Amino acid sequence: MFISNRQMRRYHRAAQQEAVPLRAIIRTNHRFTHTPQVALLIETSTEYGRGLLRGILRYSRLHGPWSLHVAPGHLDQVLPKAKSWSGTGIIARMRSPEMEKRIRATRLPFVASSLAESHSPLAGSKYGEIRTDSEAIASMGATHLLEAGFRRFAFCGFANCHWSTVREKAFIQFANQAGCESSAHRITLANWMQRPDWISNWEHEEPIMSKWLKSLPKPVGVMACNDVCGRQVLQACAAAGLRVPDEVAVTGVDNDEMMCELSNPPLSSVALDVERGGYEAARLLDRMMSGRSGGGEVVWIKPTHVAIRRSSDVIAQEDSVVAKALRFIRDHGTRNLSVSHVTEEAGVSRRTLERRFIRAIDRTVLSEITRCHLGRAKQLLLETDLSCHQVAAEAGFGSMKTFSRTFSRQEGMTPQNFRRRSKIMALHLLAKSLPAAKVLPC
Repeated sequence: MFISNRQMRRYHRAAQQEAVPLRAIIRTNHRFTHTPQVALLIETSTEYGRGLLRGILRYSRLHGPWSLHVAPGHLDQVLPKAKSWSGTGIIARMRSPEMEKRIRATRLPFVASSLAESHSPLAGSKYGEIRTDSEAIASMGATHLLEAGFRRFAFCGFANCHWSTVREKAFIQFANQAGCESSAHRITLANWMQRPDWISNWEHEEPIMSKWLKSLPKPVGVMACNDVCGRQVLQACAAAGLRVPDEVAVTGVDNDEMMCELSNPPLSSVALDVERGGYEAARLLDRMMSGRSGGGEVVWIKPTHVAIRRSSDVIAQEDSVVAKALRFIRDHGTRNLSVSHVTEEAGVSRRTLERRFIRAIDRTVLSEITRCHLGRAKQLLLETDLSCHQVAAEAGFGSMKTFSRTFSRQEGMTPQNFRRRSKIMALHLLAKSLPAAKVLPC
């Protein structure tokens, strides 16, 4: 078996990144006589779809080559014509039962996400599934709103859409367990944005949503099932004359940067590790195409963090002293703050401020300072190439030793391991703003 020097260098890099023996990489990548032809029936019009494609492409470059068939477009993807495509496998976003039937009719191994996400694939079923961890997503969104001081919660999602329903139930359960009020609204046409007559459909839905939003006690934190829905919540708030984020704070899901930044105000969103999901989906398909897996496995897409923008950047506090102190802590997140700095700004004694903090947010002043510093540090670790020493300084920690000890105690891992675990997401975010940058070692 002949392997060129260029190919061998690629295998060495893959073995190092995957932490597996070199011979396993060589054996895996030389089992096909011909280059595998894989159809990617995934939309290029959304951040979710593009994230999956980036992960699949990365896997193909490390373990291929694969011949990838992909057509730019939205959700109306179709299988390649049989005469021009001799398929080996498929990775798809199944938008309808008809599409699923067509994919199954090929009798090729495939990995797919579906609108249902209601039944796990059976072992030996010859296919795998991509599924979002909707419960973890809802919990992260609700936690963000709770930490902003909200005690009234609401969820807006799609009717007859399983993943949206799962997120709604998990969100409402979180609110109830936190002792908060909660409400929910479902857009009756789950796929109205995909229809040619979606404008007239939205003209019907918007007054209903506006009426619901106006009926909610204020201030209220609203989580939308995804960024498309979140954008429509913001439009309904504008139509109802509701101030965002002072009366209604909104967060979506997917962190589709273009969708979020074009919203008015820019939409906060739960970011998902979609690129890693695409990579793992390609790995699963590779195993299925080679006969090393009979299918029946699920690739889970997990949330990573909340990208906070103006739609939820607010302190919702009835206690004006606590609100002032919280704003001071957040506005000075890069300083090495002490409790005395905060009490001086709040204009009350430390004992009084501590008592009000416990009553209002169930945290001490010091724990709130630490929480904000850690949140800033995690954002920098994920989204920049700063060294850990620089992150410690930028996040308001007095020293690297204090930063490392505090981070390890709160997160259960060192800052270095946190960055390493989130490497794919961090590299993607870096690529948007610093194309030539290199991630510095901590």
